[in-house]
Amino acid sequence: MVNENMEQNLLVYNTLTRQKELFRPLRAPHVGMYVCGPTVYGDAHLGHARPAITFDIVFRYLQHLGYKVRYVRNITDVGHLEHDADEGEDKIAKKARLEQLEPMEVAQYYTNRFHDAMAALNVLPPSIEPHATGHIIEQEQLVQEILDNGFAYESNGSVYFDVEAYNKKHKYGVLSGRNLDDIINNSRELAGVGEKKNQADFALWKKAQPEHIMRWPSKWSDGFPGWHCECTAMGRKYLGSHFDIHGGGMDLIFPHHECEIAQAVASQGDEMVHYWIHNNMITINGQKMGKSLGNFITLQEFFDGSHKDKDGNEMLTQAYAPMTIRFFILQAHYRSTVDFSNDALIAAEKGLERLIDAHKALKSIQPTADGTVGMDFVDNLRQQCYDALNDDFNTPIVISHLFDATRIINQIVDKKATITAEVLAALTRTFELFAFDLLGLKAASGNGGSEAREEAFGKVVDMLLEQRMKAKANKDWATSDMIRDQLAALGFEVKDTKDGFTWKLNR
Repeated sequence: MVNENMEQNLLVYNTLTRQKELFRPLRAPHVGMYVCGPTVYGDAHLGHARPAITFDIVFRYLQHLGYKVRYVRNITDVGHLEHDADEGEDKIAKKARLEQLEPMEVAQYYTNRFHDAMAALNVLPPSIEPHATGHIIEQEQLVQEILDNGFAYESNGSVYFDVEAYNKKHKYGVLSGRNLDDIINNSRELAGVGEKKNQADFALWKKAQPEHIMRWPSKWSDGFPGWHCECTAMGRKYLGSHFDIHGGGMDLIFPHHECEIAQAVASQGDEMVHYWIHNNMITINGQKMGKSLGNFITLQEFFDGSHKDKDGNEMLTQAYAPMTIRFFILQAHYRSTVDFSNDALIAAEKGLERLIDAHKALKSIQPTADGTVGMDFVDNLRQQCYDALNDDFNTPIVISHLFDATRIINQIVDKKATITAEVLAALTRTFELFAFDLLGLKAASGNGGSEAREEAFGKVVDMLLEQRMKAKANKDWATSDMIRDQLAALGFEVKDTKDGFTWKLNR
């Protein structure tokens, strides 16, 4: 059941209208969300992690509010040409040629790698993950509809969208704010432009050259669909001709999403999407991180701590756990840029550790009959966190409120404040709801680490420290000091308390 109080308050920034709007699903309690997934010709990098984590937050929160969300995130395994337009080789086919592999071997290998990276980042899988190659028929049907409505033309076996004809009846540029005359004037010469009526026209279907491996039969030619077709066709297939949310990176606004809007209107007469949501970029030294620019660091390299730039210089000073990467991304609002640096990641690592340590401390706190920390504090914390998420999924504000809670938790641990069992239970539930269930954080256990191993690891340390306590009680100072010193040498910080001990691993 949808939480009506939350539903009334949720604001999302709609790129189409350039303002925050109250979220009103078309068919509540059902919500349809489509997000552009990866083109699988290489390992996922930090720039791929950002949209995945951004829309994971949207997915988690909408479900928490009680909506039944169908989340579709595609895999692009054909049609994405090297220059994101109508020229160059297919990115996957090129990789296959260089590696002497079948294109589907390349696509499957990097799809598996993408899934592994997403699991490490604790990104929930989508409801449906369609592949472009599995929906060629739907894309051909879309092309035919656009042709039938007079907004496309065939040329030498290829089919192009007629932007000028479309713009006479509709408006090309509604999402990006671009003017068609400016687009035409600023368009650089494209390969195959001689086939087009206009440089701004884009391919709906491309005739395959003899050397092109990935091809399918159609009434126009043996060829392949244009990159923009897949999302329009698959979004409509799984979410209907009108659905709630379409998401992706800000770099997709033009041309990809602009072309999607034009295709939808040209084929069915109106727009498919109500809310367009875009995350901003990850940058390095102020420049967008991306494969096309050659300045990206893969997620696996972050997890391993191994990456060198083109000049052979080490870019990473250490390895970073997947949860550190997730926390680093969530510390900034999704619509703001995030600039990569080792210092920023180290700060994120320490910040995450503070939150995880606070959660561990909650488990060890001994409640009292009366408490100086009351239920009003917990209620206010919960409301502030909801207010932040309702304000366009403002995760950094949620994190700041969790840090406020961490300060209070530490005061209780240090005996500077007290808390009753009832308030402690409510505080624990609230902390876990926002930190773990909604932000998707968890105890960092390194790349590929499991919660089971983390728990077993902690029990072993606890067992050693209990032996140390027994040694101290028996005045066996040599054994007590040996356990403390050896743990310290391994990076463990042990603190004796009135009730026993606490420990943490300084990574």
